[in-house]
Amino acid sequence: MITIPPGHVTLADRRTERSWTVDVAPFLLASLPVTQAEYAEVTGAHPSAAGPGDRLPVESVSWWDAARFCNALSTRDGLAPAYRLLGDDEVEWDGEAEGYRLPTEAEWEHACHAGTTGPRYGELDEIAWYRDNSDGRVREVGGKRPNAWGLHDMLGDVWEWCWDVYDPEVYGTYRVLKGGGWFDEHWSCRTSVRRRSHPTLRIEDVGFRVARSSPR
Repeated sequence: MITIPPGHVTLADRRTERSWTVDVAPFLLASLPVTQAEYAEVTGAHPSAAGPGDRLPVESVSWWDAARFCNALSTRDGLAPAYRLLGDDEVEWDGEAEGYRLPTEAEWEHACHAGTTGPRYGELDEIAWYRDNSDGRVREVGGKRPNAWGLHDMLGDVWEWCWDVYDPEVYGTYRVLKGGGWFDEHWSCRTSVRRRSHPTLRIEDVGFRVARSSPR
């Protein structure tokens, strides 16, 4: 886990043409997406459309799968779980808990920028697996250059679930995805791009990484 410093980020949505600025408190973020090996160690499950590979990012996991993984990892490590899973479509985030959780969209984007201001934190072929260099498949984590804060694969390889609901008035419980994936064109692999999906979706280009709130 890497300590991400505080800051602020301006999020934008192309569909509604609106933007908004969010202050981000310091937090912890995993340097890599959760791998198949890590997911299996915690849950005993081996979801993957790509076939087995310990260092491949786990994919074909829903938002709910990711939230349950966070709670299970917290319990394993002796931390208070961050989420109260109240039913198939209801969850509460305990902001006082120090357990693992998904990053918010603002946290994710702030961490991805790592102090930069452009659409990416480096040359795309050097930092990301995407359609032009992935050979049409998911690739092992950590194989590309990290950003200035030591975070690998923030762009490309797999899209990453975030905590946030995308637009509840229009899309209900759909959650935000960030980062682009191995099958995406270059224009999808930008820090500001946001995608939406139903929290039960499982698909071959969607994974996640874990965050924690900084200890008080």
